[in-house]
Amino acid sequence: MTATLGWLRRQSAGIVALVLVATAFLIARLPTYSAAQTAETASKYSFEPLSIALPSGYDQKSIRKVNKDYTHIDAWISSVGAAIAMNDLDGDGLSNDLCLVDTRIDQVVVTPTPGEKANRYAPFALNPAPLPVNDHMAPMGCVPGDYNEDGRLDLLVYMWGRTPILYLAKANASGLSAAAYRPVELVPGVNSTNGRYTGPQWNTNAATVADFDGDGHDDIFIGNYFADGPVLDPTVSGGVHMNHSMSNAHNGGEDYFFRFTGAKSGDKPSAAYQKFDDVLPEEVSKGWELGASANDLDGDLLPELYLANDFGPDRLLYNRSTPGNFKFSLVEGVRSPLIPKSKSVGHDSFKGMGVDFGDLNHDGVYDMFVSNITTSWGIEESNFQFIADVKNQSELRDRFREGVAPYVDRSATAQTAWSGWGWDVKIEDFNNSGEPAIAQATGFVKGYTDRWPQLQELATANDELLQNPTWWPNTRAGDDIAGNQALHFFVKGPEGRYINLAPQLGLDVPVPTRGIATGDADGDGRVDFAVARQWDAPIFYRNKSPEQGAFLGLRLTRDEKPADGTLPAAGSPVTGAQVCVMTPDGRTYISRVDGSSGHSGRRSTDVHIGLGANVTGPVKVRLQWRDRTGQVREQDLQLTPGWHSLKLGQQAREK
Repeated sequence: MTATLGWLRRQSAGIVALVLVATAFLIARLPTYSAAQTAETASKYSFEPLSIALPSGYDQKSIRKVNKDYTHIDAWISSVGAAIAMNDLDGDGLSNDLCLVDTRIDQVVVTPTPGEKANRYAPFALNPAPLPVNDHMAPMGCVPGDYNEDGRLDLLVYMWGRTPILYLAKANASGLSAAAYRPVELVPGVNSTNGRYTGPQWNTNAATVADFDGDGHDDIFIGNYFADGPVLDPTVSGGVHMNHSMSNAHNGGEDYFFRFTGAKSGDKPSAAYQKFDDVLPEEVSKGWELGASANDLDGDLLPELYLANDFGPDRLLYNRSTPGNFKFSLVEGVRSPLIPKSKSVGHDSFKGMGVDFGDLNHDGVYDMFVSNITTSWGIEESNFQFIADVKNQSELRDRFREGVAPYVDRSATAQTAWSGWGWDVKIEDFNNSGEPAIAQATGFVKGYTDRWPQLQELATANDELLQNPTWWPNTRAGDDIAGNQALHFFVKGPEGRYINLAPQLGLDVPVPTRGIATGDADGDGRVDFAVARQWDAPIFYRNKSPEQGAFLGLRLTRDEKPADGTLPAAGSPVTGAQVCVMTPDGRTYISRVDGSSGHSGRRSTDVHIGLGANVTGPVKVRLQWRDRTGQVREQDLQLTPGWHSLKLGQQAREK
């Protein structure tokens, strides 16, 4: 006994330390839901996976040919490009058409959503002819929009190795096919030699559409990732570089704004946009953009712009534009000893991939969710769930004018901070419960040889080495970095924290995903979604969730007669229009007509708002928009739950 007591006395310091560590762990450990609570929450959702029809006859690939300087990291360079968008392209009144980039064939494909009305037309690839192309370019994304204002939805395709192309719908097309679109340059000028493209070698990974200057016409933002150069040309060495920092890089591609100046409809449609290349300071313009989202945050109907940057701080830009003049100012979070630098808007050193806006706490002010790299034992940053720390939009506007972005990251306490190598993100109410869920794409390079250790060494290397690709560790075919990560589906649980229900819902397929597109494809009031997978087949998830409540769906289009023609016209979306719904019991919900948000997934331009239970009669709806003259309009309506189609001009009227 004496010997035992003596041993305990000698080890007392260690024993006390172990007790303190164990106590600290129990106190700091994040709470979890029980299996029963998780199952109960999951029972409120259900999705049916359906294959997406694709055109045949194209050669398949699993990696891209790249610049000789990038050969040893060709799998890394080949890690982006899968994209998907959902909208009403054929004018049948439903968001049941997809525009996607399939990296396996490097084609931009238009195809019907599977399920009902899937045989309306055969899937096809867009044809850029007669515009010049070459063998050293690849599509990166597709953004639907009415770019020539004729009431029919067109397609903006952005690429690596080339400036973007507008595919304008022909008014007299007999139906959707490659022949139904006329390709025109977004950036006109001499760009070919002997029929081959020799113009600017943009490498674009971010695009969004909004009326940035408030003149009543949609503008376009293009964010480039790599600096201009022959990234995908395997016949040359040089002319390319990598980021010059892992945490503060600003040597990427430049950003551009395009202002609408005119258009024509008919069988030879056209659209003209004026390019602005000096809107943003160089350090902002040359961030490595992987995502962008535009939305009016402060209530003046001028959309702010959030840029999600790889290798450096994200940027939130407060819109101070006037018609014909783009002007933005940086707004940033206020740091304090209790807030880590990277948890403050505009100060982070994380790897921003995607961003979306939504009112996550029901206070009538938009919050933000941002994807980053959050892999345990890999690179463990965190996602951002930025909650607006203001009472209303008026207070937010005052803070923006002071240069302050008053947002607090709540991802850790919400348990949405860590998910993997994050990409696109969409905030939607998938079961009409009144509580939005968060769908997030994850994963990087799929293979069988683990390269995390080499990546960790790179992440801690001296920044002076990074710009030269020679110093980057091999990442080639067969190598794996976060290749088995799966889609995440965060749902708020009974105690307010979120649960990733992807495993319970059958969504956790271990394949790298990139873009998420959302919309109600069959008009049943439940939001469906489609997922673009990198080097794998895209997938469509039909929403079969049990009824949890009512919904309000709005198709908001311009009060203009579509241009004459045989191709049905869905109408020109009122991009940026704001919707505020007030239920009889005092709850408030907000949403907007989204011109394009995130990484490479695009939601429908329809507005869908879940109202929750016990809503049967009309609800008060406040609409705010700019008409074609740029005049701000506002109108209150009483609308019953369900779908409504409204024309917005000087007033709102139901079709």
